[in-house]
Amino acid sequence: MEAVAKLRNYPTSPRKMRLLADLIRGQRVDLVLAELEHNPKHPAVPLRKLVLSAIVNWKQANEGEDESGLVVKTIFVDGGRTLKRMRPAPQGRGYRVRKRSNHVTLVVDVAGEDKKAAKKVKAAAKAAPVEEVKEASAKAPAKKKAAAKKSTKESKKA
Repeated sequence: MEAVAKLRNYPTSPRKMRLLADLIRGQRVDLVLAELEHNPKHPAVPLRKLVLSAIVNWKQANEGEDESGLVVKTIFVDGGRTLKRMRPAPQGRGYRVRKRSNHVTLVVDVAGEDKKAAKKVKAAAKAAPVEEVKEASAKAPAKKKAAAKKSTKESKKA
């Protein structure tokens, strides 16, 4: 089961945060934490905390399961509110400065191989009763065919 963590109104431009988001998308969580710890960009610190928060959220939802197979399933960065400020410019004018912020949403889940193994186990459990039904239905039409052959033979003799 997947877990979500959100970072709201972080005061850096979405473009700068997307550089890091693209770097960690689809990777294993332990590699992501190591990579963000040594990344020199300033949004790496809150993004690392966000990944740790998502891991804790996943642990609470899936007690007793191993988190070694966790992967950053999706991560996206949306623009937050923009603060508009004025900066003095030549000849009595003012330039507008836009101080941007962003929202980051991170979803972690187990890797696809682990999901496939779980689906195979469920499919095998469901397949056993289905095979019994198929065998029973295969026997029933055979009786109908035999009865139909007998009736055609009798009609030919008459």
